[in-house]
Amino acid sequence: MIKNYANKVMDYEYNAFMTSMNVSVSKHLLDKHFTVLWANDYFYSLIGYEKSEYEALYHNHVDEYYKDDPDSIAHMGQVIMSAYEQKAAGYEFECPMKVKGGHTAWIRVTGRFTDEVFEGYPVIYTIYTDITKLKEMQKQLEKQSSQLLEALEAAKRADKAKSDFLSRMSHDIRTPMNAITGMVDIAEAHLDNPDRVRDCLGKISISSRLLLSLINEVLDMSKIESGCMILTEEEINLADLVHGVITMVQPQIDKKKLNFDTQANKIMHEHVIGDMQRLQQLLLNLLSNAVKYTPEGGRIMLTVTEKQLEDRGRVIYEFIVEDNGFGMKPEFLERIFKPFERADDEQIQVVQGTGLGLSICMNIVECMDGSITAESTYRNGSKFTADVQLRIAEEQTDEQPLRGKRVLIVDDDEVICRSLSERLALAGIAGDWAVSGQTAVEQAAEMHLKGNDYFAVLIDLRMPGLDGLETTRAIRAAVGPELPIILTTAYDISGCMDDAIQAGVNDFIIKPVFRTSLIYKLKRFLDHDPQAAVPVSTQIKTHVGKRVLLVEDNAINLEIAEEILGRTGVELETASNGKEALECVSQSAEGYYDIIFMDIQMPVMDGWTASVKIRELDRQDVRTIPIIAMTANAFADDRQKTTESGMNEHLAKPIDIPQLYQILDRFL
Repeated sequence: MIKNYANKVMDYEYNAFMTSMNVSVSKHLLDKHFTVLWANDYFYSLIGYEKSEYEALYHNHVDEYYKDDPDSIAHMGQVIMSAYEQKAAGYEFECPMKVKGGHTAWIRVTGRFTDEVFEGYPVIYTIYTDITKLKEMQKQLEKQSSQLLEALEAAKRADKAKSDFLSRMSHDIRTPMNAITGMVDIAEAHLDNPDRVRDCLGKISISSRLLLSLINEVLDMSKIESGCMILTEEEINLADLVHGVITMVQPQIDKKKLNFDTQANKIMHEHVIGDMQRLQQLLLNLLSNAVKYTPEGGRIMLTVTEKQLEDRGRVIYEFIVEDNGFGMKPEFLERIFKPFERADDEQIQVVQGTGLGLSICMNIVECMDGSITAESTYRNGSKFTADVQLRIAEEQTDEQPLRGKRVLIVDDDEVICRSLSERLALAGIAGDWAVSGQTAVEQAAEMHLKGNDYFAVLIDLRMPGLDGLETTRAIRAAVGPELPIILTTAYDISGCMDDAIQAGVNDFIIKPVFRTSLIYKLKRFLDHDPQAAVPVSTQIKTHVGKRVLLVEDNAINLEIAEEILGRTGVELETASNGKEALECVSQSAEGYYDIIFMDIQMPVMDGWTASVKIRELDRQDVRTIPIIAMTANAFADDRQKTTESGMNEHLAKPIDIPQLYQILDRFL
């Protein structure tokens, strides 16, 4: 067909002109194949084929050239036929064109119809313009335009969020400020009424703490946004960290009557290196949020899990906080970690806050090579998962004396039972378990009848059916007073401590139960005196006239210690860090203090340093005054460090009440 056409071509000058053009030109038939009758060199250069190669491969049929892209050829045919049927002068469209080598070029096709007909088909002249670079530029411009629009929208949202934040902060800050100034006025007007003044002071204290927390969050966020948040490195005891945070939120948990539980999974390393303050802030923010947004009687669960890394010197700690509170809508969940964001929900409008806490959490975990995620179902609770990487500190603990012992674990949560049993197994201790108080009583009685009593029993305080105290009484009735019983609980024990001791409880452990804390407690019963099971409350001695210096930086822990020590009649003075303790001793008369209880991890000056400096004072009494370390650390090197710093004894934290009374009796 092409040869016949070539023989009939008469307009040689026109063809010569088309050939000389520096654009891609071709001549087609308007048949089903869009057959190429003729094309100049630029056309073949555009598609990357030699003329002979193109003819051999595709027989000059455009539809064969596009056989792998039927949509494009269908679109071209539709445009061309539509223009032809409408008797248009020509047509123009853009389409992708496969070129030799496999990549795709973008082409602008401009066609003109002629009056010429060959073998019954109209003839078309077509010019092809390569617009690939133009398309790429357009794509880049569209992308940049989209990014600019997104940035503009983000800036608008941020501006609105900050405006909303300032408006909200104005209210949130003025509320406690008004309360403080108002209560001061009321107190001044009722100076003759101590009860009214005391009530005003309590409300001033609550309002001032709220105001301080608001200011601290704003300052923290300012540090983060300016890139000034620098992590410190210090040795951290994970048990101290978790129990300390739980102690801080316990009053709010109790006030709202929330069901709170904790669990520690696969914790192999309890001593790590990291930023204690920021980790505390992370956990406190997550737990405080759960408490704030969970209605009265709701449930909160804290789970701590250790995960291994290929780098044996580091581990991942995963903290999960779950609640069955108000939950969040999906649209708010997407932006929950952005600064100044708060949910627009009538359920939580009464909850005060800045909308900065979770944003601060995200920045903390990112600084620790970790991540944080949130899951939530509206009106059905939320789950926050934060993981951080921390460096492992060297740790040693002597577990050899406990190998071969058998302990009974009693908890209605089988997962907790299994976890505790696995951790005991690492120390060579067999851990049986029971998921109800009744089963525990039966197991303890059976072992007693066999003459093979358990070494100790761990009993959860809150269980359905027989609770922890009822189970303790039943076990005591079945096996007698000699079996050590340790009560485990995630709650403040001060309210039930006397009842627990009367029931026959020998000791307490605050959940989550960490291995070293548990080992430390169990080792206390290696030389167990059966008479030690006599209720401790009947053995409390008074020490009226004795003066105690209590050194503790945590206000809640301080309050608890004051309450417990107050029962013994001692005169109590306090210091909030090692430096203050050193000043108290150095500025007092010789023999003024009879005993010092010294926290270990404190700001300004730690307990070890303070003890060394107290012993170095140039006076006689400091050589013999008892200094008691308050710490949960049960590692051999910690004990060695305590001895080297001149301390006389270890007191477990959370405060081991029976041991505290025993220490007072021994040293006073």
